[in-house]
Amino acid sequence: MTKPILVVMAAGMGSRYGGLKQIDPVGPNGEIIMDYSIYDALKAGFGKIVFVIKEDFQEVFRERIGYRIEKLADTAYVFQKIDDIPEGIQVPEGRVKPWGTGHAVLSCRRAVDAPFAVINADDFYGAATFKLLHDYLISEAADAQGMYRYSMAGFILENTLSEHGHVARGVCKVDSEGYLEEIHERTNIKKLGDKVKYSEDGQNWSEISKSSIVSMNTWGFTPSIFGELEARFNSFFRNSSSNLLKAEYFLPEVVDSLISEKKARVKVLPSEDKWYGVTYQDDKPLVKNAICNFIKQGVYPDKLWEGINEY
Repeated sequence: MTKPILVVMAAGMGSRYGGLKQIDPVGPNGEIIMDYSIYDALKAGFGKIVFVIKEDFQEVFRERIGYRIEKLADTAYVFQKIDDIPEGIQVPEGRVKPWGTGHAVLSCRRAVDAPFAVINADDFYGAATFKLLHDYLISEAADAQGMYRYSMAGFILENTLSEHGHVARGVCKVDSEGYLEEIHERTNIKKLGDKVKYSEDGQNWSEISKSSIVSMNTWGFTPSIFGELEARFNSFFRNSSSNLLKAEYFLPEVVDSLISEKKARVKVLPSEDKWYGVTYQDDKPLVKNAICNFIKQGVYPDKLWEGINEY
């Protein structure tokens, strides 16, 4: 049986964080968040790691994590290039950032040929999440209705907030059978007093339930997603022509459209784990403390990769 692939989205530069947060140490021996995610993924049964990075970031990225992962698993590097866009489209002058998470996954189309999971490089998900995704990915690829059969790890909103500023989350509606009905990308969610609210314009705020199920860009797909991403990427440019300096091609929006068109069913794999991540510099001590506690509890060894040759 072919082992699933893990796609790690690491092309973002971490503007709110103030540096290359993807390679900032959080473990006692210089481990970064990706080390723990990949450790959990390999233990769960994933067989290949695909890193999505910026091309000019490759050398430092391989030095900080790539070389040690290459010794443990089949490893590939995919470059998310700003000019990897449909023929006939021009990159607008002044555009410097990649085109978003949908574009990041589309960039992997030549490196991924098996069911795969997608994660953010700077989020800590926990071992249970990777086990859930792995087990779903190795099941059948289509259901009785012939639709794409995808999955998503669903987290409780309250468990995914930063104490130091706003976050972006895909807010989900889940049906009684545990399938995703719709998802809305909210780019500005934060705590305001004892409530959680979101804003579309930074001025007007609407309350949202703390117990809402949200996406942390933790998905399970088959390669069928690439054709859908490519087709909708063309539509993205047509619909965003007036705002291409800032527009982003969000992965959750593509998934939402596939659901509404009845082309995909997305099983929500519930997680009650607390999220840890480094959206802001002030988040880092909390992540380091959490890792330290996990080591004390025996969840991870003090020296994560010591004595491990392969899975």
